[in-house]
Amino acid sequence: MTTTTETRAHARRQQMTLQQAVTEAHRCLLCHDAPCSKGCPGGTDPGTFVRQIRFYNFKGAARTVLRNNPLGGACAAVCPVASTCVRECVRSGIDRPIDIDGLQAFAVSYGRQHGVKALARGAARQEKVAIVGAGPAGLTAAARLAQQGYPVTLFEARPKAGGMLRYGVPPSRFEQSTLDADLDEILGLGVELHAGAPIKGDDGAAKLLEQGFSAVFVAPGLWRPYRLEVPGSALKGITTALDFLADMHTDVVRAAALVKGKNVAIVGGGSVAMDVARCCRELGAQRIYAIALESMTELPAQPDELEQALRDGVVVKPQCQLARIIGAQDAVVGVEGHETEWIEPGKLVPQNARPVEGTGFKLRVGAVIQAIGQGPSDEVGKILTQVKQSGPRWSVDENTLATAVKRVFAGGDVVRGAGTVVRAVADGKRAADAIHALLTGKERA
Repeated sequence: MTTTTETRAHARRQQMTLQQAVTEAHRCLLCHDAPCSKGCPGGTDPGTFVRQIRFYNFKGAARTVLRNNPLGGACAAVCPVASTCVRECVRSGIDRPIDIDGLQAFAVSYGRQHGVKALARGAARQEKVAIVGAGPAGLTAAARLAQQGYPVTLFEARPKAGGMLRYGVPPSRFEQSTLDADLDEILGLGVELHAGAPIKGDDGAAKLLEQGFSAVFVAPGLWRPYRLEVPGSALKGITTALDFLADMHTDVVRAAALVKGKNVAIVGGGSVAMDVARCCRELGAQRIYAIALESMTELPAQPDELEQALRDGVVVKPQCQLARIIGAQDAVVGVEGHETEWIEPGKLVPQNARPVEGTGFKLRVGAVIQAIGQGPSDEVGKILTQVKQSGPRWSVDENTLATAVKRVFAGGDVVRGAGTVVRAVADGKRAADAIHALLTGKERA
């Protein structure tokens, strides 16, 4: 998961006060060529907004964040800063890095509380642009194109915009009101949203050009969860991380019914699996297992995610593989598995794992949640049949995100695989700029 969910501490953070923000910003070393800004894939420019907070220009800080990143509020809450901007902070060589995401959240909140409108629609243009998918990449592209004056129409298959931010991040670590505030500002630019309106059929995205759109950006995301094909996989009490996390937002009663009072086996060792574990604990699960192919030092979950899961009592079973799901009366009652080793060291894919003789295990569980990734749905694969694919991913021009279909661009997870929101933001900006260059006759060389 973008993918599906972001990698950072589970719990929501308390909003910084003005005094706390100023104090933290005064720790900044005011680097001339700020490494933190270079470390942000979305170009949010923390070097500038931290400096603005330090010198009491709070509204300016809000404008810097949101003009560079229209999902700046959401990114402040979910961005994996430990591997981006914060990792690059020079201050960490002295004591600890600047709390960049905390300052970003403060700046956005302060700006909105004081009526700052960071985004403005550009001079009107005639060329219409269609965007398929109202996730982070699509929303960012829509905002940037609207700022350049284009009439933009967003087509979203689900009932609400937001993509994985809306349906894939646990409520305990991301408030939907933050996303709604970002979304309101984007739609306030005149962007037209058609929710519950999937684009379907062979080359459906390209056919939007025949409906009067001058360009199309396709960013539908990855909404088909991968599932293990093992004996017992059709039993009741089995779901996927994608479905379970979506239920946390849309049908928490169903999510609770699956895990409350039960032992739960989660298949996977990434950050999504850790998010699922946290939700299971919140909903009253008893014993929670995370069964992962990787060793403890290879787990894809971010260290803070794993640390939180261990504090919550999650039992991580590394270098293990699920072999069978045991049922009684059509319902899950347990799982069987074995320890594994890599055939080729360092190649972390299921096909490279083999069982270790004599290491079988059996766990009594009442629910199984599979968190082993996801890919594009079959319907998504049809809407651009002419686009070349590399495995499940679409092939595009690396610089412009242009596809093999003229005037059709693509980005986000469908191109890069499951990734972070901030990288989707970068794709949205890149695609919008490329579309603007195309429609103004200034294509990149």
